[in-house]
Amino acid sequence: MVLAGKLQAETLVRAPAEKFHEIYMHRPHHISKASPEKIQKCHLHEGDWGSPGSIIEWNYVIHGSNRTSKQVVEAIDVENKSITFKVIEGDILNEYKSFKIVLQTLPKGDFTLVRWIIEYEKLNEDSRAPIKELEYLIHLNEHVDDHLGQA
Repeated sequence: MVLAGKLQAETLVRAPAEKFHEIYMHRPHHISKASPEKIQKCHLHEGDWGSPGSIIEWNYVIHGSNRTSKQVVEAIDVENKSITFKVIEGDILNEYKSFKIVLQTLPKGDFTLVRWIIEYEKLNEDSRAPIKELEYLIHLNEHVDDHLGQA
C-alpha cells in the first residue's frame, strides 16, 4: 500500500522567470489581484515576506469550494528560482497527512518554464491523488502571467 506520492506539471508563461519567482517569494498577496476568483486573500501570518520560516495564510476557491491553507515557507533557492511551501493547517490536511508544494521557474528562450511539484502523503489508500490541486496551480499560472504582463 503506497500512500506517499509526487505529482509534477510544467507550463510555459511569457513573464520573465525572475518576475514570476519574485511575486511568489516577496508579493504572494498580489496574487489575489491577479486572480480574485481563485485567491480571495493571502496574508503574512508570521515572519517576513520572502524569508524561510515565514507563515502565509491563503483563502482560496477550488472547484466552487472556499478553502483555507496555512503554509510555512520551508525553503527558498534564489539562484534556482525555487520556493517550497509546506501546508501546516487547512482544509487540504483533511485529505492528506502531509502536503508540500514546490514552485520553480526556469528561463526557456523567450518564455519561462513554470514547474509545480506536489509531494503528498494520503491519509489512507482510498484517498485520491491531488490532481485537481495541480490543475488549479496550472490555471493560476495564466492569471499570474497576465497580471505580470500588465505590470
